[in-house]
Amino acid sequence: MGIWYTTRETVKAALDSKETARSNGQIDRAIESASRLIEGALHRRFYPEVRTLTWDWPNAQRARSWRLWLDANELVSVTTLVAGGVTIAPGDYLLYPTDGPPYNRIEIDLSSSAAFASGDTHQQAISITGPYAGCRLDEAPAGALAEALDASETAVDVTDAAAVGVGDILRVDSERMIVTGRTMLDTGQNLGGNLAASAAGVTVAVSTGSAFAVDEVILIDSERMLVVDIAGNNLTVKRAWDGSVLAAHTAGADIYAPRTLTVERGALGTTAATHLTAAPIARHVPPGPVVALCVGLALAQVLGEQSGYARASLASGERSDTTSGRPRTQKIGAGLDALWATAYAACGRKARIRGV
Repeated sequence: MGIWYTTRETVKAALDSKETARSNGQIDRAIESASRLIEGALHRRFYPEVRTLTWDWPNAQRARSWRLWLDANELVSVTTLVAGGVTIAPGDYLLYPTDGPPYNRIEIDLSSSAAFASGDTHQQAISITGPYAGCRLDEAPAGALAEALDASETAVDVTDAAAVGVGDILRVDSERMIVTGRTMLDTGQNLGGNLAASAAGVTVAVSTGSAFAVDEVILIDSERMLVVDIAGNNLTVKRAWDGSVLAAHTAGADIYAPRTLTVERGALGTTAATHLTAAPIARHVPPGPVVALCVGLALAQVLGEQSGYARASLASGERSDTTSGRPRTQKIGAGLDALWATAYAACGRKARIRGV
C-alpha cells in the first residue's frame, strides 16, 4: 500500500460498513486510488519523507546564483545543506516563503560569506537532506506504547485504539511507522458485573476507567461494543456494535480492544530503532481539505462499485435525452466538485513563473 490520506476506519464509519475482510479489501482499494488521484491532481504529497536530493548549481535554473528553487520537492525543514562539497550553516541561508513550510526555495543570506558553490561541475552540485512534504508537519497525540520495542518488531501494542487507524503514519521518537492492520489485544481488565443480552444494558464496569478511551471499540466474548462515555470506572457503550451479535456476558470476562498494530517499521526515510514502554506516539495529520476529499473519493468509488456504477444524477443545467430519457452526461459523486475546489484552493500546488 502507498501512503493514505484517510484511514480504513474513517471510511467505514462514513459508510456504516460492518467489519468483514471483504469490505476491508474494497475500502482499502478505494482509499489507495483516492490518495494517488489527489497527489496527481494537486501536484503535492501530503506526508513527510526524509530524503537527500541533489540539484544543479542555480544558474542552470536561469535564476540568481544565490537562489535555489525546489519546485515540487518542497521541504518542511533542512537537516543538512551541502554545496560543492561544503556544508552551509543554518544561519547562512533563508527558507521561503517566510510564513512557514512547505518551503519552495532556499536563498543564501547575502549578509553572510556563504555561497552555492558548484565544485568541479555545476551538475548535482547541491545536496539537501531533510523531511520533504507539500504540507506542514502537523501531529496529534495518539496514546503511547504499551510495550518496549526492539528494532525489528512489526506487531506493536499501544494504549489507545481509538486514536489510530489503518493507514495512519505514526512517529515514536524519531522513527515513523505506517499502520497496515489492527488486531485485538487483552486490555488486562475484566468485566466487573454481569451483562444481560439487552441493548439497554449499556454500563460496563471495569477496574480502571482511565485505561480506556471514548470511541474505542472493545470486545467481550464475541460481542463488540463502542465506548461512548466514561464515568469513573464505568464505561457507557453501544451494544452489538459493528455487526456483532448482542449476547449475555458473565462477570470476570476478559475485555479486548484492537490495540495491537501491524506496522511498517523505519518508514519514510527514518530508521527502525528501540523504544521504551510508555513512549508517546504522535500521529501525522494531513490537511483537513485533503482528508475530506480522500474520504469523499473513496466513498464514491465504493458506492459506485456496489451499484455497478449505476448511481448517476442529472448534472445542473442538463437535459434528459429525448429518446432514451437518460441524462446526456452522467455524474457519479457529483457532490465531490466542492471538495475538489476547496482542496485545490487550500492545498494545491499552483503554477509559477521563474524569476531571475
